Amino acid sequence: MQLTFREEGGDAFAARVAGRLDRRLSHDDPAPVALALSGGGDSLALVLTAARWATARGRPLLALTVDHRLQPESAAWSRFAAEAARAAGADWRGLAWDGPKPAKGLTAAARTARHRLIADAAREAGARVVLTGHTADDIAEADWMRERGATLGRLREWSPSPVWPEGRGLMLMRPLLTERRGELRAWLAANGARWIEDPANSDPRFGRSRARLALAGGGSVAEAGDRARVPAPGPIRWETEGVLALDRDVGGHALAAAVVSLGGGATPPRGERLAALLDRLRAGEAVAATLAGTRIEAPRGDRVRLMREAGELRRRPVAPVRLLPGREAVWDGRYAFLADRPGWRVEAASGRLAALSEIDRARIARLPAAARGACPVLMRDDGTGPVLADSAVARRDLVPERLALALDQTTHEDDLTRARWRNAVERPIFTDMTFRPTARDGASDDRGPL
Repeated sequence: MQLTFREEGGDAFAARVAGRLDRRLSHDDPAPVALALSGGGDSLALVLTAARWATARGRPLLALTVDHRLQPESAAWSRFAAEAARAAGADWRGLAWDGPKPAKGLTAAARTARHRLIADAAREAGARVVLTGHTADDIAEADWMRERGATLGRLREWSPSPVWPEGRGLMLMRPLLTERRGELRAWLAANGARWIEDPANSDPRFGRSRARLALAGGGSVAEAGDRARVPAPGPIRWETEGVLALDRDVGGHALAAAVVSLGGGATPPRGERLAALLDRLRAGEAVAATLAGTRIEAPRGDRVRLMREAGELRRRPVAPVRLLPGREAVWDGRYAFLADRPGWRVEAASGRLAALSEIDRARIARLPAAARGACPVLMRDDGTGPVLADSAVARRDLVPERLALALDQTTHEDDLTRARWRNAVERPIFTDMTFRPTARDGASDDRGPL
């Protein structure tokens, strides 16, 4: 794809995108920036402008294209995307959503599969940020769909990956979120570019297409960013590792982020259960409840404690995770483990507490009784275990990382420092951390604060 760009000083659109990237991303960093590239007009405008920025700032750019295997032309579209990315100066990798497709909810399933594939590829490449080509028109279309009952989250310029645990440690950045789709295409045409028009975008069977058709010709476009802001709730504090403390006036978004992070799941609570719990907390009632795998304890008074509900692991057992040397493995969505030799696996402490050593039982007794069985223990094929730790296995607590991203504790790529690995018997490194949720609406991004 041969393009003739206008001089950057006279290209207002490219300059705006570069300015947004400068505000969020690091310069002269060897880690690549990942980019979701479909070959459509929005993502093509993004890869062309982002590649120019990356070249100027000394950053590798990795374009990732997902073939959903849903269109006869999908393989050709991937080839087009590869050519466009490489012509712009970016690296490219093709990904595929293989296997059976659901008869219902295909659009949502495809979106989740796309996020998972991109997150896995981005982490494997060492990227911390994934750029996507969402525009102001996408905000308007999502608003139109929500008014008709859709459960789509609100789009923001900077938000965590919505999939878990694949998206751990990854942020999404949407540098085109204040741009109009028609203006992007005018810019592409002026620069001699061509792009793909997916026929599904005009197929009225899909909600997004119906929204696009309804808004064609100049529907109102909301400003990007957080809307319907409410006062920020009080801080969320670590009482001890795995146990959070918060105030009864906690906001809906912050509570949802806390329970899904501690519960280790991928889907945050929604609807009536979350609203009912918030009402009970704010009314000062005594509460003992489980939501999204997290136990909420609130005796009368201001104190509220959250922890992983060990009983949930008995009702919905978490499969043991076998550790392969040198390969990170995630257990229960809450802990990552890295072993330096074979023969180890991770299981729940539930049912094994009495078999722990006296020292390990003393350590685990520091936790509330309801949370002890939800702790991970190490087992060896040779019969060693259960033990809380071994020098051959490093452990990382993912809950603080996840919660920090969900509660907007990061504003720049430099904030995404990797938590250091530690042996499980060391002093927890997050015990003194306090999260101060920012003022924002209760809606989440792409179905969750993940």
